[in-house]
Amino acid sequence: MAGGGAGVAHLCGPRLLNPAVRLSPSDLKAALQREARALGFDAIGFTAPDATSEAGKYFLEFLGSGGHGDMDWLAANPERRADPRVLWGGVRSIIMLGVNYGPDDDPLDILARRSHGAISVYAQGDDYHDVIKKRLKVLARWLATITGDEVKVFVDTAAVMEKPLAQAAGIGWQGKHTNLVSREFGSWLFLGAIYSATELPRDDAEADHCGSCRACQDICPTAAFPAPYKLDARRCISYLTIENKGPIPHEFRKSIGNRIYGCDDCLAVCPWNKFAQAGREQKLAARDTLRAPALADLARLDDAAFRALFTKSPVKRIGRDRFIRNVLIAIGNSGDASLAGEARRLLDDASPLVRGAAVWALSQLITRDAFAALASRAGGEPDVTVQQEWRAALSPHPEERAARLEG
Repeated sequence: MAGGGAGVAHLCGPRLLNPAVRLSPSDLKAALQREARALGFDAIGFTAPDATSEAGKYFLEFLGSGGHGDMDWLAANPERRADPRVLWGGVRSIIMLGVNYGPDDDPLDILARRSHGAISVYAQGDDYHDVIKKRLKVLARWLATITGDEVKVFVDTAAVMEKPLAQAAGIGWQGKHTNLVSREFGSWLFLGAIYSATELPRDDAEADHCGSCRACQDICPTAAFPAPYKLDARRCISYLTIENKGPIPHEFRKSIGNRIYGCDDCLAVCPWNKFAQAGREQKLAARDTLRAPALADLARLDDAAFRALFTKSPVKRIGRDRFIRNVLIAIGNSGDASLAGEARRLLDDASPLVRGAAVWALSQLITRDAFAALASRAGGEPDVTVQQEWRAALSPHPEERAARLEG
């Protein structure tokens, strides 16, 4: 941890712990900013708990449209996300913090290497939840010690609208792709929040600097943005490859390309990235094994090997079967006939999710006659969804194959 205990020891010295000596709100804010920097945070801002009322309205509209798909956790207790005071009635100030995880290369370059998998930048290093939460707890303990007031810490695991709060705190703004954009760090900030019962001076909200640009909308492979500042998660590749538990819908398979965990297109294309810089936290830096892993190697992962490869990685949370499903979609899109053997082998996988994806992948890589010769396998398939994959792949016309699959 950058800084860490040394910074806390300095700021919690005898003078500051003396109840007769209290920091003014402005001095306390300045001290918090210094300690946050010492702990490795790259951005910090302060806002009020009632600063995101408009964002709360938009969030409820988003849920009402069904745009969250199967992410039921988003729809659970929506009033808590819409209003921080519902989550915790004692909150008086919200401290938003950011850690830069900017990549040291262009995340779009990997998309041309079709026999290799593209993993979202945020997932190529250690899980940011673990890295950031430890730092937030250190900073929050320091604040509680100084003020005697209660604090609560959140890192993307509770009913907190981090991006609107970060905009209200002056860290950045929500772009037309709904993600946070920073004039200093571009698209690449992990966010965390400290809710405090202490009144602290607020920062001015950041203005929207997107202007007429629509690069993020135009680049989206699946047209997941029905309008500026609106996302239909059900069409988003990050949702499809991470949150979606079933087969990838047929209409999106070709568009996914070689993206096997998440998608960075709308982030990477943002013009504000010209000011971005590579992240300085080594734990969040990309592991060499995850920069451009070969699809052939990934397809051979059993559960134990999957867990070993993705130790401390957010990728591990989707499990081996969903990950191999994604790998097989990428194999089907690779145009690399040498990968057909991997898909053929996985026709016998224990997971129906994997077997179904293997059927589709193989149908994309070998001739229709060669694929039809394997049709006898379909008769012994016990799973209904995999049977549907076989029927769709064996249909004579692509339109009919898609209709059968979606029906």
